[in-house]
Amino acid sequence: MPILLTITRVVLWCSALILLSGCSEEPAGGGGINAKPSVVATTGMIADVAREIAGEHADVEQLMGAGVDPHLYAPTRTDIQKLMEADLVLYNGLLLEGRMTDTLVRAATGDRAVVAVTDYIEKYELLKPEQFEGHPDPHVWMDPAMWTLAAGRIAKAMSELEPEHEAEFVASLRAYQERLDALNTYASDVLGSIPENQRVLVTAHDAFNYMGRRYGLEVVGIQGISTESEAGVRDIERLVDLLVSRQIPAVFVESTVAERNIKALVEGAKARGHTVTIGGTLFSDAMGKAGTYEGTYIGMIDHNVTTIARALGGEAPEDGMQGKLGGQ
Repeated sequence: MPILLTITRVVLWCSALILLSGCSEEPAGGGGINAKPSVVATTGMIADVAREIAGEHADVEQLMGAGVDPHLYAPTRTDIQKLMEADLVLYNGLLLEGRMTDTLVRAATGDRAVVAVTDYIEKYELLKPEQFEGHPDPHVWMDPAMWTLAAGRIAKAMSELEPEHEAEFVASLRAYQERLDALNTYASDVLGSIPENQRVLVTAHDAFNYMGRRYGLEVVGIQGISTESEAGVRDIERLVDLLVSRQIPAVFVESTVAERNIKALVEGAKARGHTVTIGGTLFSDAMGKAGTYEGTYIGMIDHNVTTIARALGGEAPEDGMQGKLGGQ
């Protein structure tokens, strides 16, 4: 009887602790049953939107940081482990993460959802430049109106992961899409102010075609869509001819691509009597540093369109749409 009484008291004591403290058993994976789902995104642009939509209901982590080129990125052993342990994997698709393809396929064979955020974009909306052998241009985030569709796909994936929070995800999506609409309007206004004969955007590689289509810019990249391609002497000479004949005032470097080809354009134009400046550094395949305004998707696009407009003779406030450029 004393032993039975002792056991009964222990059971009652433990039950009381659980009720008072909210304690619970841990699953085999080590996280409590109330642990937030783990979401892993390949790029910063995707991760930023996922955080906006998920709020406090998920832990979102990105694999590629500022200055990282997704065309050339190969996953590390740590990356692979994160992908395999995630509840949801979000990636761009359209071959942007070309060297991660095998890893993403492996991740999709488990219990986790593996989602391409470009799924909601109709195929006829995708650009297919000749030099990319029939494959779509993956840089859809350069058009905020198209990136709204990606945000919708992320919200759908989050709702499937945590259906009990679907209403909150939908509300967050709508609020974020309103901010994207404002960004789209600002971009249209400042890029539309560039004089017609100077509406030519020359960059290191073809990452800005969707932006060009949306806002009426002629986009010329030294390299092709993928930074794995290399520019030759003829490519440089052809673009120098363009700069001189069109009297284009500025060209742009990119945060994820070496500057040497852009500097070669500047020197080539100078040798032919035409001064071309480097109009600034654009964020193409990665956002700015974490913790800065430019380290968000909206800040990234704000920086790009403001920098382009001002360098090519348009009108835009130096500190951008929200007065935050160059600050924290």
